[in-house]
Parts: sequence; structure tokens; C-alpha cells
Amino acid sequence: MKKHILPLGLLLVFEAVAVTLWLTKDNLFYLFNFSYIGLSISLGMFLYIRRYRHARRVVQLLVGLYMLVYLGLICNENMQIEGFWYYLFTGVFEAATIHYAVAKIFGPLLFGRGWCGYACWTAMVLDFLPWKVPQKPRKGFGWVRYVTFAASLIFVAALFLAKAGNIERIMFWAFIGGNIAYYGVGIALAFILKDNRAFCKYICPVTVFLKPMSYFSLLRIRCDESKCVSCGKCKRVCPMDVDVTDNSRKRRNGTECILCMECVRNCPKDAL
Repeated sequence: MKKHILPLGLLLVFEAVAVTLWLTKDNLFYLFNFSYIGLSISLGMFLYIRRYRHARRVVQLLVGLYMLVYLGLICNENMQIEGFWYYLFTGVFEAATIHYAVAKIFGPLLFGRGWCGYACWTAMVLDFLPWKVPQKPRKGFGWVRYVTFAASLIFVAALFLAKAGNIERIMFWAFIGGNIAYYGVGIALAFILKDNRAFCKYICPVTVFLKPMSYFSLLRIRCDESKCVSCGKCKRVCPMDVDVTDNSRKRRNGTECILCMECVRNCPKDAL
């Protein structure tokens, strides 16, 4: 039963958020939305405990497709970073602002970059590509993420300054165009660098929010140094190049762990 404490605990956290937003916003949608996401994540953790190989992929598809297809395409909500800026400028705490607050700004204090590993609809597609383990050394152009971050802010600010008409429709098409661009660039980078997660490491603007908060994450992969034999296998299978054998918060690429659990699954001594 102890093994099921984590999925149960995550479910309770999401249910607490769901009920709180439902009551404070007087909108039943939030009860459904966060309950569904919490159930999906808890199901994935349960399947992982049961040693189902594709547990994380199940969660990615359940949450990623829900947010991309239902919220994005059907409900016309821009859940990309442009949508966050849009609602922020309008002064409305709805949709994308709530999503970012829970998943990408304050949530990482609890689960780090778990969003990237289990819910991102961009990574959901990129993880189908063949290079799950990086084939080349990490590159030094991670600064590009700050350019895309600034570009998204400037784009939305320009729309408001120009007093663009029908801005909600523009934001919907920005969601469509942004996703096409993200998928195109992400797939191209994966082929060029032979790394499925190249987009996440160098381009994704959301990581500007995720990285600093993930430094303080409560849920972290830890190494039992008494069991570790320094075989290096955990480092070789990590898609984000994290040194999980170092338990300090300053470990190499420590703020980029997506909790994919590949290191835990492949450790021959169960040291992680």
C-alpha cells in the first residue's frame, strides 16, 4: 500500500485545486478539468508502480490530447504562452492564467518539470521520434528560449497597443500557428541533433517559468549512494542529461528533470 501513496497524494492535490477553483470561480468546468488531469496522472503513476512499460505515454496522450484538441481546438482556448500573456493583459484570472499558475509557475515547487514529462502536447508528439536518448553532446544555445519567451510577450503586447480588432480570434489562430511552428521546429531539431527533447532544451519559452521553480521541487529523483556502483547507466538513458547521482540541488541540469523515471527503471542496483 505504501507504493500507492504518491499517486493517491497527487490525486488529492489536484482534487483540492479542482474543488477550490470550482467554488471560487463558480464554474463546474474547473472541477471536471482538474479532476480529469489528476485522475490521468494518478493512473499513470499506478501503471508505473505495476511496471507497465508505457505508463508515462498513457498520461501524455490522455492529458496532451485533452488540452490540445478539446481545450485548444474545440473550446478555442489558447493554452500556449501567448494565451497566458493575453489573459494577463486583460486582467482576467481564467483559462491559460490558471493553467500556468498551477502547472508551470507554482506547481513546479511540488513536482518540478513533471509537466514536461507527462502533459505537454508538444513533447507528446516529439517523444514518438526515435532518439529517446540524446546521441550528441548538449549544445550551448539554450539562450534561444529567452528569445522565444520575449517574442511571445512582444507579440501579444503589440496586439493590445495596436488595439487590434477581434483579438480573441487572432489568439485562436496564434494557437494553431504556434503549434505548427513548435512541431515543425521540434521535429527538425530532433532529426538534426538526434535528440527528441532538443526543442525542450533549447527553444521552449515555457521553460523560463519552469526552470527556477523546479530548483526547489519537493518531488525529486534521489540516489542511494550506498547502493550506487557508478556504472553511469542512469546518465546515459536520461533524455534531459541530468546527473541524478548527485543529490544536491546544483546537480548538472538538475532543473530539467522531467520525472520520466527512465533512470530509476534502468538502474541495475535499485539505487534511485
